[in-house]
Amino acid sequence: MVHEETNLDNNGRRCAVLLPLPLERAYDYGVPEGLDLMVGSWVAVPLGGRSLVGVVWGPGDAGVAVARLRDIAAVLPAPPMAAAMRRFIDWVAAYTLTPAGAVLRMAMSIPEALTPAAERTAYVRGSATPDRLTPARSRVLALAEDRLPREATELAREAGVGTSVVKGLAAAGALQTVRLPARLPFAAPDALRQGATLSGPQAAAATDLMAKVRARTAAVTLLDGVTGAGKTEVYFEAIAAAVAAGRQALVLLPEIALGAQWLARFYARFGCEPAQWHSDLTGTYRRHVWRATVEGKAPVVVGARSALFLPFPDLGLIVVDEEHDGSYKQEDGAIYQARDMAVVRGRLEDCPVVLASATPALETVANVAQGRYQVLRLPDRHGGATMPTVSLVDMRQDGPAKRLHWLSASLKAELNTALAAGEQGMLFLNRRGYAPLTLCRACGHRLGCPNCQTWLVEHRLTGRLQCHHCGYGVGRPNACPACGVEGRLAPCGPGVERLSEEVAAVLPDARVAVMTSDTVDGPRAAAELVRRMTEREIDVLIGTQIVAKGHHFPWLTVVGVVDGDLGLAGGDLRATERTFQLLHQVVGRAGRAERPGRALVQTYRPDHPVMLALASGDRDRFIAEEMAERREHAMPPFSRLAAIIVSGAVEGRVRDVAQILARAAPRAPGIDVLGPAPAPLALLKGRARWRLLVRADRSYNLQRGLREWLADVGPQRGVRLQIDVDPYSFL
Repeated sequence: MVHEETNLDNNGRRCAVLLPLPLERAYDYGVPEGLDLMVGSWVAVPLGGRSLVGVVWGPGDAGVAVARLRDIAAVLPAPPMAAAMRRFIDWVAAYTLTPAGAVLRMAMSIPEALTPAAERTAYVRGSATPDRLTPARSRVLALAEDRLPREATELAREAGVGTSVVKGLAAAGALQTVRLPARLPFAAPDALRQGATLSGPQAAAATDLMAKVRARTAAVTLLDGVTGAGKTEVYFEAIAAAVAAGRQALVLLPEIALGAQWLARFYARFGCEPAQWHSDLTGTYRRHVWRATVEGKAPVVVGARSALFLPFPDLGLIVVDEEHDGSYKQEDGAIYQARDMAVVRGRLEDCPVVLASATPALETVANVAQGRYQVLRLPDRHGGATMPTVSLVDMRQDGPAKRLHWLSASLKAELNTALAAGEQGMLFLNRRGYAPLTLCRACGHRLGCPNCQTWLVEHRLTGRLQCHHCGYGVGRPNACPACGVEGRLAPCGPGVERLSEEVAAVLPDARVAVMTSDTVDGPRAAAELVRRMTEREIDVLIGTQIVAKGHHFPWLTVVGVVDGDLGLAGGDLRATERTFQLLHQVVGRAGRAERPGRALVQTYRPDHPVMLALASGDRDRFIAEEMAERREHAMPPFSRLAAIIVSGAVEGRVRDVAQILARAAPRAPGIDVLGPAPAPLALLKGRARWRLLVRADRSYNLQRGLREWLADVGPQRGVRLQIDVDPYSFL
C-alpha cells in the first residue's frame, strides 16, 4: 500500500517513481500486494533489462491499466525522502529547465548509502596466550588489555605493527572478535559550550539570527561585515540554536577542501567536528555522511555547493558563507546557482538562510533594497583590528626597472620592511603555472590546445604544458612544432611559479611558498600550508584566488596584488563586480590582528572605478555606481538573462542549429535575443560551440518562454543544447 499526507488513488496499487536519469517526469509502476510504501520511499524498479533505484513521487496518473504496469521490485531500507526535499527537486528542475530525474541524481549521488553499511569487526583481548610472543605481538596484546574494541587498522597503527600481526593473534585466540555498528553517528555539537567573546554588534546580530532559528522563520538575512569582522562567530551562534532545537544545520563554503581554519574554529566552539561533504573525501566517508544526513544523525554538515542536495529530513538553518563567490555557480550538468537555490530550499524547509559576505553580490544587495532580504551589519573588525591601507601602484610610472620582472619598487620595499620586522607578506596573481603563453620567437607560433581554443599554460614544476579547460597536457618540446626550430620557444607573461623565481631573487633569504589548486593536493596539504603560514614558517606566500578565501594569518601585514587589471578584460557583464570582490577579499587578508596592514595594488588603470573604490575603501559608493550602470543598460539584477549554448562535433551543424534557433526565437514585448554567434571559446573539449543570449524583463515568464521556444524547434540531431538560466560565465 502507498500512503502519506497527499491524496493517493487506486487504493495504492500504482505509484509514480522518479528515476535518477535525464527524464522530465516520473513513471508509473505497480505496487505488489503487501508492499508498504510511502511517497518518498526509495525503491528498486525494473527499467528495460536492468534494475534502478528511484523515489516514489506520487500516486500515478491512472493513464495505463494497473495490470499492464511493471511492479516495484523492493523497498530499500532508508528513511523516505522528505516532502520539502521533493518539492525542492521539482522547483530546481522547473527553474533551470533541467529534467527532474537529473536533479534527483544529485540528491542520490551515493546510491550505496541507501542500504546500511555492514557491521565492523573489532578485537578485544582473548583468553588464550600465543605460543610465540614477539615484541610486535606483545605491544598489540598490551593495548588490548583495556578491553576497548578496536578495529585491526586501529590496533595496528597504535602498536606500530602490520594488520597481519593482529589477525594472527586473532587466529591464535589471543584476540577475540566483536561486532560494532557500521559507523558511529556524528557527535552532537555542544550548543552550550562557551564561544568567542562577541562585540556589541556581533552579539546583536547573533541574537537576531538565533531568534529566527527558534521561530522557524523562513527569512533570508544578509550578514554584511567587513573582512575580519567575525561573521563566522556570529552564525556559529545560530548553528548552536538549531542544534539545541534538535534540527540540522547546513553551511556552504566556496572552498571547503581548503577550510582547515574554519574547521578548527568550529571544533573550538562546539567541541567536535561537523560532517563534511566535498569531492576530495573518500567514498566510504561520503556514504557515511549521506546516510547520517538522511537519518537525521548528522547535526551539522559543512560542504561545497553539492551539499545543498543532501536529503536533510529537518533543516533548521542554511548558511552560505562568502555568498558572492563565483564557485557557487554549477556550470556542468544541471546548471544552478547554489546561493539562490539555498534561498529556495530555506523557504521550502521553513528555515532561515544566512548569506555572509564582506562584498555581497549585486543581486543580494538589490533584494535587500527591495525588502525581500533583511540585513545585519558588522562595520568594524573584531578585537580592535583596523582595515588595511590600500595604495595603488601606477605601473606606467613605477613599473619594474628590468624586463621580465613584475614587482614594482614600491612593493619590493614594503616586503623588505615587513620581513625585517618579522612579519609576513602575500602576493596575489590569479594565474596558475609558470607562464600563460608559450610562443616561438622564430615563427611566432603559439602553443595551443588541440581540443580547445585556448593557449597551453606552462607548469615548470612538472615540466608540462597544460590546458586548464579540458586537462590536456604535453611535455614542453625543445623544438617548435610549427617551424621545427630548436631553442626558440619562450614563456610569455607571469604565472605564480615565475613570480616565485623573482621573489627568490630579490629576497634571497625569504622562505617562499606557492598556494594554488595545482600545488595544494587536497585538504591535508592545504591544512599543512595554512599551519606553516600561521606558525611563521613561511615569509612570503604567493597564490591565486584560493589565498583570498577566509584565511586568518595574524602576522601577515603586507599584501601585494601583482596584476590588478587581470579580471577587467573581456565582455563579462560581472567583470567589474567580480574583480572588486576578489581584490577586496585579497587585500583584506592584511592586518587582521594587532599589527596594521597595508596593501599595494599594481595597475595600469589607476583611474578605473574598481581601483578607486579599493583605494578609498568606499565599497558602498562602488556598489551604487555599478547598480546605476546595470540599471541604465537593463542588465541583472534589473533584468534576467539566459544563455543557450549549442555544441557538437561538426562546426557546420552547430552553426546551422544555432541559426534555426534564432529564426524561431520569441518576438514579444519584454524579451530580446542576441546572436547566434560563435562562443568566445568556440572550441572546447573537442566540441564546436555557438551561443545565443536571452535578455528579458523581470515581469516576463522566462522559463515558460524558453520551454515554448525549444519545443517549437524540437530535438536536433548531432548537437547538444545547454540552457543556462542566470549565466555567470560568458565563454
